[in-house]
Amino acid sequence: GLAADGDRFEHTYVGLGTSVAEKQVVAVALYGSALRVGFGSAGGWSAFGPERLVTASSGNVLRTLDAEPALALYKRYLGDASGDLPASALLFPLALNRVDSSAPVVRTILAVDEALGTLTFAADIPEGARVRLMRASINSLVGGAEGAARMALDRLGRAPSVAILVSCVGRRLVLKQRVEDELDGVRQILGNASVMAGLYSYGEITPLAPSCCSELHNQTMTVTLFSEC
Repeated sequence: GLAADGDRFEHTYVGLGTSVAEKQVVAVALYGSALRVGFGSAGGWSAFGPERLVTASSGNVLRTLDAEPALALYKRYLGDASGDLPASALLFPLALNRVDSSAPVVRTILAVDEALGTLTFAADIPEGARVRLMRASINSLVGGAEGAARMALDRLGRAPSVAILVSCVGRRLVLKQRVEDELDGVRQILGNASVMAGLYSYGEITPLAPSCCSELHNQTMTVTLFSEC
């Protein structure tokens, strides 16, 4: 997962041992003939409103939707919550349907440019793609977390020893005081024998399926399970 600092969007730090700094990447490799890994990722967000065409973008900067400035259109949907951008954008991500993929992915807004009327995302928003706004309830997010755990457990095919959970910061903002509900949901699926650890992130990295390459996701609970046979 990607490092985060809650809803502040100021500084993120990554470290290994005694080295902690910004703009770093840490990778950990696990291997062995007895190692088994299962993974799953799900959100629980629901799309609403009409589908919009990405008519102008540059990398991860979205300029226009249906030939209209993206920020102005987005603010209309948010209403009063638009005054709290970019933090409030964590509550209203976009479902991105790309031309080259049948499965939509969720994309979170990281920054807005009032002068240019643009939205900056955690990953590329290609021209020609179609997007819809999304929202969620506490129950739907907890259900998404349980679905991710169930998916990972099915792929592992055995009881896990260790579970790594990466949940998006935006989910935590929606869940508020009930943030532990999604962890309890995962625990109910995995059982009490496995050790669980994790973090709240600005993005989760996992394949959509075992035959796919890993890619960046937003606003998901992503579960990775480990076991030795």
